[in-house]
Amino acid sequence: CLKRKRGKGKYNYMIRYRKNGINCVACNNDLEEAKRRFIAKMREMLGIDYYSEKLPEKCQSSPSLPMSVGGVPTNFHDFSMYYFETFRKRKVSPATYKGDLNRYNKHILPHFGKKNIMEIAPGHCQRVLDALLKAGQAKTNNEIYSLLNCIFKMAIAHNIITHNPMAVVVTTKHEGKHGKALTKEEEKKLLAGLRGTKYEKIIALAMYTGLRPNELETAKIEGKFVVARNSKRKGGKIEYKKIPINPMLRPYISEGDEIKVPMAKYIRAQFNAILPDHILYDLRTTFYTRCEECGVAAPARDHFVGHSSSVLNATYTDLSDEYLLREGEKLKW
Repeated sequence: CLKRKRGKGKYNYMIRYRKNGINCVACNNDLEEAKRRFIAKMREMLGIDYYSEKLPEKCQSSPSLPMSVGGVPTNFHDFSMYYFETFRKRKVSPATYKGDLNRYNKHILPHFGKKNIMEIAPGHCQRVLDALLKAGQAKTNNEIYSLLNCIFKMAIAHNIITHNPMAVVVTTKHEGKHGKALTKEEEKKLLAGLRGTKYEKIIALAMYTGLRPNELETAKIEGKFVVARNSKRKGGKIEYKKIPINPMLRPYISEGDEIKVPMAKYIRAQFNAILPDHILYDLRTTFYTRCEECGVAAPARDHFVGHSSSVLNATYTDLSDEYLLREGEKLKW
């Protein structure tokens, strides 16, 4: 893409591709419009329908397409694995990384795995995303859009491609549902239904500490606290949070106990058998709500649930055990 000055504060953009017998040029004073025109011309020249699942024969993998650039593979799957292992693993939590990899294997690999990155056009990406929307998977649609966008941006950074196919792809933003706190009657019903089972302790632990479902398996008892790894820290940062064994939790957990966590799918099954209109994550929302209702101070509440504090607070605030225990004693209803 060539950026040319056309007067004071004005520019013209020329996008050109000359390779493998193709000479395609598009210009406009607006960069996005220049991209749109260029892509439209390329589709017309190559005979690519916007929703075509298969590239025309002259665009199929051929010896003319390099197998690597600067030692980095250009096969889509090989490059994606290079991106996941070298970069993404360092930026997201282990749980997020595992989920991203599962989504990639299920929704991206079957469509693009054997292609060279240089072969993939916006229409191919749009078709995959549209199929997810048609199937009612709006959240997955957004997740796949984000993953593809990251992969293609990384390919640009490695000089494998010059334009991101996702730049003109259309998607619908998924509005996530917020958690819904249990009423105190539902809370009693849940614990009564699990009384005497191995799930009673783990459900009480989740409800009276606000631990995320994927944090439960890291939980352990240290003195008067439940300690667990905060799963929302990125960049490989490891951070633990301490939640007091508060008055509501004491009937179920005490100092010196060992926490044994059943598989998440079995916990969810037991939970939903009693409260089918809720999800397991609602226990976290319930804890946050009870902290508000019981007057727990905001710094202690945010520490308990593992929310990020402001930069100033994170730098200058180091909450004492005495303070956390005192605030934890407010959790009584």
